[in-house]
Amino acid sequence: MELRDAIEQISTIRTQLAATEHLRSLRAVPVAMSGVFALAAAMVQPWWCAEPLADPAGYLWLWCGTAVFSGLLATLVVARRALASPGALSVANAKLAAMQFAPNLVVGAIVTWFVASRLGHQLWLLPGLWQLLFGLGNLAAHRLLPAPALCVGVLFVASGTACLWFGERALDPWAMGLPFAVGQLALAAILWWHHERNESWRPSDWRADGRGGV
Repeated sequence: MELRDAIEQISTIRTQLAATEHLRSLRAVPVAMSGVFALAAAMVQPWWCAEPLADPAGYLWLWCGTAVFSGLLATLVVARRALASPGALSVANAKLAAMQFAPNLVVGAIVTWFVASRLGHQLWLLPGLWQLLFGLGNLAAHRLLPAPALCVGVLFVASGTACLWFGERALDPWAMGLPFAVGQLALAAILWWHHERNESWRPSDWRADGRGGV
């Protein structure tokens, strides 16, 4: 029992330490790439599905595909850098960030399924709801990020609220593309300024060689 209690105490202490450290394994490049992908999706949408209400599947494939690809890229970078770090704290830090952000992703998937399957004529709700949930995820994990990152979460909450106010105009490609591009590029700049600007840049830095930060 004493050994089990000691292990539990060590795990608790590690979690508490992780909560006080920044998520340095999240790098500026994959975050910035997600903003670029959002711009690309906005430019493709008029060609891919000019009338989202008439082609909700096309709209969902475009934006959900962009989100999944961007998320996988960021997750891969965080996981590789965390696992390559010599200490276990960075792994605990990455797990804590995932636990804080995951509920919003689950709720987002449920909301997307419900609107797409039951409220297809109200597809315009999704851009606002997606941005609100993404903003809440950023706010939930903001203690693991540099302090200015809080403003990015607030930005997404504000843009999501505006999209709900816009009604069907929220299906305009730039109602999604612009907020995500501005928000993610701003977050990338914040990460670079606080975590990476004093590092000597190498092409392997963002690929988790274990030498470019936690």
